[in-house]
Amino acid sequence: MKPDSKYQPLWAFLQQSNQDEVILTFAEIEELMNDTLPDSARKKRAWWSNRSKGALQASAWMEAGYRVEDVDFEQQRVTFRQPTAKLKVQRVGDTVLWNAELIKALRRHMGLTQAEFAQRMGVRQKTVSNWEIGLYEPPLSTSKHLELVAQLAGFRYEEGSENSE
Repeated sequence: MKPDSKYQPLWAFLQQSNQDEVILTFAEIEELMNDTLPDSARKKRAWWSNRSKGALQASAWMEAGYRVEDVDFEQQRVTFRQPTAKLKVQRVGDTVLWNAELIKALRRHMGLTQAEFAQRMGVRQKTVSNWEIGLYEPPLSTSKHLELVAQLAGFRYEEGSENSE
């Protein structure tokens, strides 16, 4: 989230909320932002869509690890919810071993295409595709990078009991 974005305070609020679901009125969002929402936010559901391109407002909640679950225009409130992933997590020491399911869930959580995710990871799109179909798994060094990316994206997963030590 860009620090100079007018939606940065919304991102910060959601990032610190530690709740699976957050309901905010339009007025509360405006108070956080110290600015008014555009008219389209009050009238058009599309403004609240969970899209990764061209929408600074969506970046705010998505980068904080939330999705807009519901918009009630009559009550002027929005329900943000954290998607909870129940994924098997294996570790070697402190490092998560990223498998196909976990990588795909992270990429989708971030709202990115395989090509966009590959660019963020510094790999080719084909590499991400191969990870996601389980052709091969990323090396430990990349797993550490994936874990950092996941933390920054607010990606949470339920820890499995499997351990590969």
